[in-house]
Amino acid sequence: MSLSLRTIKLIFATVLAVYLATALGLSYATSAGIIAILSILDTRKSSFKMARNRFYSTLLALTVATATFSLLSFEIWTLSIYLAIYAPLAYRFRWEAGIAPATVLVTHLMLETNLSPAFLGNELALFLIGAGSALISNIYMPSQDQQIQAYHVQVEDLLKQILLRFEAFLLQGDGRNEAELINQLDQTLEEALKVVYLDRHNQVFHRTNYQVHYFEMRATQSKILRTMAKTINKCFLESRENIILASLFERTAQQLSRENSAQDLLLDIELFHAMFRERPLPQTREEFETRATLFQLLHDMEHFIQLKVDFYQVYKENEEPSA
Repeated sequence: MSLSLRTIKLIFATVLAVYLATALGLSYATSAGIIAILSILDTRKSSFKMARNRFYSTLLALTVATATFSLLSFEIWTLSIYLAIYAPLAYRFRWEAGIAPATVLVTHLMLETNLSPAFLGNELALFLIGAGSALISNIYMPSQDQQIQAYHVQVEDLLKQILLRFEAFLLQGDGRNEAELINQLDQTLEEALKVVYLDRHNQVFHRTNYQVHYFEMRATQSKILRTMAKTINKCFLESRENIILASLFERTAQQLSRENSAQDLLLDIELFHAMFRERPLPQTREEFETRATLFQLLHDMEHFIQLKVDFYQVYKENEEPSA
């Protein structure tokens, strides 16, 4: 949430809360505005969760305060006993976020020396109006769809560049910049995941894990590519296997889009395994080491492709639009 949007929401929620509390004739109406300010968070989900926990915490605080003040007196030292009972319970139930606003409401009871149902209702109403105003202000959240779609394009373009660079290395020995591209890919994926995590937390009533799982799948693929980048540097000899594996890199690069199942690539992997087995045995140690390296690359590519196939199988009927 941008600073300007957060500021607008704070102003709206605070003014609305104070206005409603005043219109209803509640005592300490400005406290509703304070509660509204404390309840503005970055996502709808976190706001709802916080409001729920603070509501429970407020009920607990008013209950403990009523018992404490009625049995003892409306003194400062009694407030310490209230806190000694209430605070540990709030932490025990993980409602500690409500300690501050709830205790503000409890101080009203002490100042007014009033435990009547009507005044307790006044304090509860202050909380409900403040938290409710914050929730209303958080109904609007800017859409992240356009930014997420842009990340899809960036990630798939970088994956394509990396795979084509691997192909070039096997065919021409030119793979000097693959680590730079992978670093760029990792940074893009980190940024994308921050956005999709935020977007998911803003979908309170209709949530989908599609985007999160998509970029997490790509992040796992990036780790495989980083391993492959280290392995591929060991391929110094030109061979028929180099050409075969290079063609797999090229075909995979052309089938990276998320609407592509990549199932055909697994069939290609099986064919390549068969072709490798039919090739003449290595004659020198260098040829043997190169063949072993190429087999490792083929195995890593199989894992890379299988991740995409598994993702597609899970989400092939997902409502998310293709990009």
